[in-house]
Amino acid sequence: MGAMKLSSHILFLGLAVAIISVPRVAAQNGSVQFTARITPSGGVDEPVRAFPFYLLRKSYSDIEREAAATFPSPDTDSFINSLEVSPELKKWMKRNQCVNLTGNDFFKKLKADDVLDVPEFFSAYVERMTGDTTVQFPTPKYKPEDKVKDPEKYARLKKQYYDAVRAFLVQNPKSTDSIDMALEEVNPGHKWESLRAQDRLELDRHTAELAQGTYLVVRGETDVQGNGFLRGIPPGNYWLSSLNITATAGDARAVWDVPVTVTAGHTTYVALSSINSIVTPRSKP
Repeated sequence: MGAMKLSSHILFLGLAVAIISVPRVAAQNGSVQFTARITPSGGVDEPVRAFPFYLLRKSYSDIEREAAATFPSPDTDSFINSLEVSPELKKWMKRNQCVNLTGNDFFKKLKADDVLDVPEFFSAYVERMTGDTTVQFPTPKYKPEDKVKDPEKYARLKKQYYDAVRAFLVQNPKSTDSIDMALEEVNPGHKWESLRAQDRLELDRHTAELAQGTYLVVRGETDVQGNGFLRGIPPGNYWLSSLNITATAGDARAVWDVPVTVTAGHTTYVALSSINSIVTPRSKP
């Protein structure tokens, strides 16, 4: 009987310790309760329904920088070297770090000497001006056959023509405003932007894989009211992120990467909105 009582006491004590220890372990963790709502142009908040959110141990922007450090990006000079354009145009592109031959940035970098020195620019400018009947643009007096028959005459007349074009350009600096229209066929800007867009997609994919594979703590999804709950999280600093996935409601767009602090035995409340989103661009009509 004494042995049986002793065994019962030991069993009871063991159960009591186990019962007491469970809430203590649970109390070491915390939770995150959040809502996600964004505001379309109508002005009424709408819940972000059935949308995935990720609790990360590192901000998504920092994860992206980490991914970019090991991810090769397009090299501008290599791209320029691959183009089938004149050496002068390649040199101009490298010097100005400009591969898109249109837009304000291009025209800011385009100088009178560039128009005369780069064959593609000169041809586009002449095409543009000779098609304008409202101006008296210089006319070349040299002929292609003179280049062989009388090289000296050819060189002299060609220099006179270039000098006249330069004088006209200096007196009419705005005359280059539409030169990009004649450069459309040689403009590598579209190809470069396509290459960069593809690179961007690859970097986004690489970053998302790194976020979910290395830095993910827990994943949750909002309900029809835009509410979400993440449980069993060790105390610490985290980021509640949409992984660069855009949430939409009407014409509103939002991406989140919000810092969150979790404390033991407590629930942290986070309100995600258009205000604390990274970007909230409106869609174009």
